Amino acid sequence: MEYVSSDTSVWIDFSIIGCTELPFRLPYTYIMNNDAIEDELMSLSGFGEELKENGLVSVELTFEEFTLAEAFGQRYPRLSVYDRIALSIAKERRIVLLTGDGALRKSASNEGVSVLGTLGILDQLFDGHYISKDEYEECLHELERNNGNKVRLPKSEITTRLQGLMK
Repeated sequence: MEYVSSDTSVWIDFSIIGCTELPFRLPYTYIMNNDAIEDELMSLSGFGEELKENGLVSVELTFEEFTLAEAFGQRYPRLSVYDRIALSIAKERRIVLLTGDGALRKSASNEGVSVLGTLGILDQLFDGHYISKDEYEECLHELERNNGNKVRLPKSEITTRLQGLMK
């Protein structure tokens, strides 16, 4: 089972479309710093508990991860504390970072950390036959319908995937 360090953005996307459990079908163990779960996810009316019940694993920071997250504060002042922590976990543990946040994605790229987002998760679910074509299409339509509000994905990427299903 491959570990993936996560921030909150992708989980919010899946929650908005009513499919929070879908990413847990993939052969990943999603991890998040316990403070981030408490502060960012629990404030969303039990959302953190729902994710933990589905399989999100709470982790403590190592000293090295903490130190690196502090250093990222100087390098990437636009990142929140929890974004820097998610990035430091991914970099130190040499694992993928799950995020849809643009600034965090760019920082991860600068640090040589691989990134996976909402659409990447959906693609893997569909390509790996974890969801049907109808489920994939429904998720894309729901993301498209909610895009521009709480969901912030490249419209062209959603459109391209929907058009590809028509072929």
